[in-house]
Amino acid sequence: MAETKESVRAMIAKYGKDIEELCRYLPWLESKKGQDVGGKYEPGEGKANTISVPTYDSNLLAFVKKVQKTGFYRKNYVYTYSRNHIRTAEDEHRMIDKCSLMEIETIGDIVTSYVMKGMTKAYMWTEGVKNGVFFHAVSRMKELVDFWSA
Repeated sequence: MAETKESVRAMIAKYGKDIEELCRYLPWLESKKGQDVGGKYEPGEGKANTISVPTYDSNLLAFVKKVQKTGFYRKNYVYTYSRNHIRTAEDEHRMIDKCSLMEIETIGDIVTSYVMKGMTKAYMWTEGVKNGVFFHAVSRMKELVDFWSA
């Protein structure tokens, strides 16, 4: 799609507020990149038949809830992965770098992938922070909006 003034304005109008909300988490995401932000609550002695429960940093939970309320949260993120042959975190980082403002929904689909999978696989949210995909995606979104807003 050609990047006309009208289409750029439409994309910024559609996603600008969501990106602004997600940008509040950039300092935290950057500081936690490469770290494990989750844990497991293990019950005390005498409770051998109980399961361990995953625990998360409150900032991570707030970030996940914020993503779920944005326009980027789409259940069809799977098609982006199959269409672009995304298999690994390196593929995700390459795709994030490659996207233009008109493809910003692709970046949103990558974030959505981690958030949705994290609802059933406890390690996915922490993996998104640890491998830097969350930070990279949100900072790239901000970079694109800032560039086209100027």
